[in-house]
Amino acid sequence: MKKNIKIFIAAIFAALTFFRCDYLDVVPEGTATMDNAFSTRINAEKFFFSCYSYLPAFANVFTNPGYVGGDEFFWNIDNSGIHERSGSKIARGQQTPNDPIQNYWDGARDGKNLFIGLRDCNIFLENIHKVPDLEEYEMKYWISEVKIVKAYLHFFLMQLYGPIPIIKENIAITAAPADTRVYREPVDSVTNYIVSLIDEAYPTLMEYIEDPTIQLGRLTQPIAAALKAKVLVWAASPFNNGNPDYADFVDNRGIHLYSTSFDPKKWERAAEAIKSAIDIAEYAGHKFHVYTPPGNAANFSPQRLLEYKLRSPITERFNDEIIWGSTNQTDETQRYCCPQFYDEGAASVSEVCATLNIAEQFYTQNGLPITEDPNWDYGSRYETQKVEGALATWHSSYIAANEITAKMNFYREPRFYAFLSFDRALFATNQTINPIIIKNRSAEAQGYKVQSYHISTGYYVKKLIPLDIATGPSYSTPKRYSFPVIRLADLYLLYAEALNEVSGPSETVYAYIDTIRKRAGIPLVREAYANAADVYKNKPYTQEGLRDIIKRERTIELSFECQRFWDIRRWKDAAQYLTEPIRGWNYQGTSDLSYYNIITYLDNRTYNLKHHLWPIKISSLIINSNLVQNPGW
Repeated sequence: MKKNIKIFIAAIFAALTFFRCDYLDVVPEGTATMDNAFSTRINAEKFFFSCYSYLPAFANVFTNPGYVGGDEFFWNIDNSGIHERSGSKIARGQQTPNDPIQNYWDGARDGKNLFIGLRDCNIFLENIHKVPDLEEYEMKYWISEVKIVKAYLHFFLMQLYGPIPIIKENIAITAAPADTRVYREPVDSVTNYIVSLIDEAYPTLMEYIEDPTIQLGRLTQPIAAALKAKVLVWAASPFNNGNPDYADFVDNRGIHLYSTSFDPKKWERAAEAIKSAIDIAEYAGHKFHVYTPPGNAANFSPQRLLEYKLRSPITERFNDEIIWGSTNQTDETQRYCCPQFYDEGAASVSEVCATLNIAEQFYTQNGLPITEDPNWDYGSRYETQKVEGALATWHSSYIAANEITAKMNFYREPRFYAFLSFDRALFATNQTINPIIIKNRSAEAQGYKVQSYHISTGYYVKKLIPLDIATGPSYSTPKRYSFPVIRLADLYLLYAEALNEVSGPSETVYAYIDTIRKRAGIPLVREAYANAADVYKNKPYTQEGLRDIIKRERTIELSFECQRFWDIRRWKDAAQYLTEPIRGWNYQGTSDLSYYNIITYLDNRTYNLKHHLWPIKISSLIINSNLVQNPGW
């Protein structure tokens, strides 16, 4: 994507509506007129990329709701600056209708005004044909891409706010005030509009990215198909499909904004779209990423190579598994997640970590939840043990020998060690032969020394740190990579979920789940549950049981990729998880005895029905009386 595109928004007209009838002035070489915006290809290209600029910052730790706003991530509890960031406030249930946090409706408090983005997309679509020196094929690409941007902005708003106004075209500046007071449309209508927009744009999109160095992030046919699949899964899921919680949610026309009748055909429609998206992605060359070991790989154990295989689809740039990737701010994310391999004051800040709650979601070595594996000592998981003898042999690639750590960290699945790091764990990069031993107790190398630089819970998010990050005694250099907005594994698990909802367990459902598990190095689903505690042995063979397995598989495989935040909402599970306290080890402990104590870092978390949908600012409701507030606000 072009760099240093200078685009300025000038508001020239304000109507008494919830969004103003402004237009965007592009400033090419210091001149601000609409005529200039579409006078040449170069100027039009600036406007084209300005439409992309309204997409959320996918890899921003504190402004993407899916990061610290959910239950996977926590932050340095001692840093008042990040404790008061918008994402941290969302996690603490501090949303408000007076001045909403991450306000993507009006544009405030780390949220962009996405209605301005939609208006600018319409301006582009209305005027792009005026450009005299634009090739026909390129104009078709640009038009179709802006339509997909427009579809995604509608989808993002729908996920946050539910029923929203559909912005098919801009309201004329000369429109009567009554015509500018738009209504929110039912969720099913918004869904159908988004899907129709994607279908309309799809044929003239690029099939694939030809040059990732300049085109990465541009929208393609596989991205459009995957987005359509995600939209239809959202519409088919319990939150949007027969949700009785919104039976009385109507506007001042008396129109119900949510359908309260469950429609099984929504899952059938979703399944069809997901399979199509998978086929389109695979035809375009997307596949499970094949990790290529570095030249010194002969020194690596099979376990270490498996760890790299599991991490590389996330942080290896331009890899084939990522259908839609964003390089925006991934360097900052690494700094927040990376352990301090050096003295304070260098690049990393070590202030974002994984919660103990999410660490407990990972399977045992037997591919079972820690509560369902009779051969794993769940009751003693918070106790400690020295890594010696057979314990040291089994964990030789994961935990330093002759050290003491929590039993929680023993005999877990490979993804646990690939995606997380912790006190006394071995942290390897593909540039070093000998892994670093993470020493996270207070005053130790990676532990608490000063308030500014440390993690709270004791679990580093290793998954978001590239394998080839350069480290040394006094530095760490982040590597920009393609943060996976959508990757192939996501679609595989969505397809398994949709098929199970349509007709229950089947060989096809097992096959898509097992494709993920096989790469993860754990037993296939039916093999694993043959060794589960007796009460759980039948889980893979019932729709409800397999649904639970798929949910857990998505939580683990897509952990820390900002998927769970949305998943637990569409499943209507958010109230279960987002009211649980945030816990972790005692980062101020200086010995194993004092460090390995469970501390509650965030208690009394507030999450109830009203938090499912974010509030519209009260002043916007006053300006446009046709808008109704979301329930509970």
